[in-house]
Amino acid sequence: MEPESPREPPPQEGSCPPGERPPSALGQSLSQIVHRLTSQERRGKARSAALEDLSALIEATECDELLEGGGTWRRGMPEVLGQVARALEKYAAPPREQEGRRRADCEVAEKAAAVGLLFLKVLGRMEAAKSSLVGPTWTAGLRHSAAPIYVFALTHSLEHPWTSPGSREVAGEVLSVLLRVTPCASVAGFLHGEHEDEKGRFTAVMELLKRDLNKESWKNNPATKHVFSWSLQQVTRPWLSQHLETVLPPSLLISDDYQTENKILGVRCLHHIVLNVAVLLCLLDLFPILEKALQWKGGAARPTTHCDEVLQLILTHMEPEHRLLLRRTYARNLPAFVKRLGILTVRHLKRLERIIIGYLEVYDGPEEEARLKILETLKLLMQYAWPRVPCRLVVLLKALLKLICDVARDPNLTPEPVKSALLEEATECLILLNHCSQGQVKDLLVKILQSCEDSKVVNCIRKVQQVSEGTSYNGT
Repeated sequence: MEPESPREPPPQEGSCPPGERPPSALGQSLSQIVHRLTSQERRGKARSAALEDLSALIEATECDELLEGGGTWRRGMPEVLGQVARALEKYAAPPREQEGRRRADCEVAEKAAAVGLLFLKVLGRMEAAKSSLVGPTWTAGLRHSAAPIYVFALTHSLEHPWTSPGSREVAGEVLSVLLRVTPCASVAGFLHGEHEDEKGRFTAVMELLKRDLNKESWKNNPATKHVFSWSLQQVTRPWLSQHLETVLPPSLLISDDYQTENKILGVRCLHHIVLNVAVLLCLLDLFPILEKALQWKGGAARPTTHCDEVLQLILTHMEPEHRLLLRRTYARNLPAFVKRLGILTVRHLKRLERIIIGYLEVYDGPEEEARLKILETLKLLMQYAWPRVPCRLVVLLKALLKLICDVARDPNLTPEPVKSALLEEATECLILLNHCSQGQVKDLLVKILQSCEDSKVVNCIRKVQQVSEGTSYNGT
């Protein structure tokens, strides 16, 4: 039999930091219970006794005293309740996966059932306080404790080796009461907010989970990956985009594991992110992870990559698209794909040429976002695939000169700063085109300069000639 540890002695007066008022008796008692639950030196029966003491304390304390208490103690009761909730969630968490853990799973289920009943008591007090307390007092306690209560409920309400029918039933009830107290109509509303402009609690949940979602610790608690994955699935567009930096690293971490189960779980997370965030650029960060097995060894032709496939899909939709909003979206992401593929962009050169010429011909509205991005794409294309440019000299030169003339003659549709940006980008493209064609553009522009009367067009041509003077074309 394991000897039962003695109860904590009553707290001593004056044991608070200098300059801070001493905590209330209730605050001291709760803090001691937190210490007894989290101390590594405590054994099973001592922690069970702490749960019993907490249950008795909650039952004996009035709602206003339990949820207010901030007037005599600078930290206040809401923060202490948050500490209690985190300690209870951690106490009921399953241990690291190991062989022969059936007995440990049974113990976890028993702990979860006991902790769940305590959470129901706390939530019951909060629910009662909603109608009796004036102002935001009760919501402060909920704000500090909602995330750990949610993590507990999700850890034990789904079927896992560490749960039992009894623990799942209690945890499910905890989740239902939590949503009712919040109040939220669904878990999704609880996490991202019931309305688009509402903050929600996903940030607080991720803050709690992140201690177990790094490379060193994510397998310490087998429930964490499931809580993260399930919670992530509830947060959709437009809310998920603001959490991309938080959810992408753990998704990549889980997907990169050697265990098939974890790979599948991680890929599901990544798939959800791709579907719910504007992720064309995000995909580019995922490709190195997904393509590790496709690294080129030399000799044979380089294998087609995921980046090639996505760009091919984009170009397929981009070429016939006539809606300006979608044309801007496609064009906005095109330069990043050309940068990623580099010289391998030559695989898509024919289709890119048609799209570049077609998009440069169409007015894109006052901001001209699509045409500016297409010019940026063309510059990158000539830098990476310059050996293939000379055979396209005539068609690209015509497209650029037509654009320059159209912009120069535009009476009032486009603001002057946008016109200047378009002319500057088009001029830089002409300079690159001249360099790739060994000075042919400069020679072809001479006749135009002699007959052209538009000052803006003339200025662009002169810039090309000035930059080209004295340039050696022995190398590119």
